[in-house]
Amino acid sequence: MNIKIIAIGKIKENYLKEGINEYLKRIKPYANISIVEVNDSPIKDNPNQSDINKAKDSEGKKALDHIKNNDYVITLDMNKKEFDSIEFSSYLIKKLEQGGSNLTFLIGGSYGLSDELKARANDSFSLSKMTFLHQMTRLILLEQIYRGFKIYSHETYHK
Repeated sequence: MNIKIIAIGKIKENYLKEGINEYLKRIKPYANISIVEVNDSPIKDNPNQSDINKAKDSEGKKALDHIKNNDYVITLDMNKKEFDSIEFSSYLIKKLEQGGSNLTFLIGGSYGLSDELKARANDSFSLSKMTFLHQMTRLILLEQIYRGFKIYSHETYHK
């Protein structure tokens, strides 16, 4: 099983890097997992919609370079369906089994994902209706992936 997370932007905060690295280590016994960071596009203060779209398009093209034809691609979108942790565990395992064992999650930058990336997605879901820093989203997603494997394996972690 291979899981790839493609995320727009770099993690600068050490506390997030430490948490991300901890969950990457915890997930390794269950799946090969990697994170690809795509540089976010510089954007001026108070951008107009055209500036935002250009930045998202540029980021999207860079992200697409890391997606293989046989990847099952899932975008995170706060306007899509939500799962509880048990539902997500079932979803994760089902997608890993159906998707040829190559699962790719896309996390957008500050302004979201390009239309091209959204069109490439096979599925989409929401972690929450709340808004998170896109850097923090990586940590939240990793924790839920780990929790999903623990639930599926009937191991202690999820209460």
